[in-house]
Amino acid sequence: MESKVALITGGNRGIGLEIARQLASLRYTVVVGARDGKAEQAALHLAADGLAVTGHPLDVDDDRSVADFVAAAERVGPPAVLVNNAGIHPEAHDGTFFDSPLETWRRTFETNLFGALRMCLQVVPGMVKRRNGRVVNIGSGLGQLDRMAGGRPAYRASKVALTAMTRVLAADLAGSGVLVNAMTPGWVRTQIGGPDAPRTPAEGADTAVWLCTLPDDGPNGLFFRDRAIAPW
Repeated sequence: MESKVALITGGNRGIGLEIARQLASLRYTVVVGARDGKAEQAALHLAADGLAVTGHPLDVDDDRSVADFVAAAERVGPPAVLVNNAGIHPEAHDGTFFDSPLETWRRTFETNLFGALRMCLQVVPGMVKRRNGRVVNIGSGLGQLDRMAGGRPAYRASKVALTAMTRVLAADLAGSGVLVNAMTPGWVRTQIGGPDAPRTPAEGADTAVWLCTLPDDGPNGLFFRDRAIAPW
């Protein structure tokens, strides 16, 4: 069987790198994207373990970079999976609403929301044409409206918006063969989560990998934690 191609943004470390590792272990051909040569380094690290992973430069804030990344990935094969994992958290963990200037909001939304939007605009039309695809948007428990609290406002709001975009896109694509879902990995030991987080990257990546491998009659337009539907 021909290997399916999976694209992962921010795939050079943490949850993104672990999603790449797990998908490649399932015989997907994985293309990771990141800034400043980090994608290529991550791909070499995984390829040393015999996994089919390549890396290309990607800045999801830049239209041309996104287009170049997708073009490079399509030379490997038509993308069957897109994981929008790239994200930033420029606020202090104890920062309040008035601690985050407007520029911080702009930067955060540019990457966390518009970066995912750029990737979808480039990749999803081809999935629809082939009538097959899986899109997974990496959200956060901090972006769940049902448990919204204070602090880190730009990050929280950007993740709420990402889930809303997920639901709108999923509804528009209903019956197309493309399934679009969002998930929260929980509090994971990553650069953003910090060393005191209780979950490993492998645990945080599990639900994303499950969503990448859904059957054709799988769920669409939902928000998950630990493979279960979660309120958002």
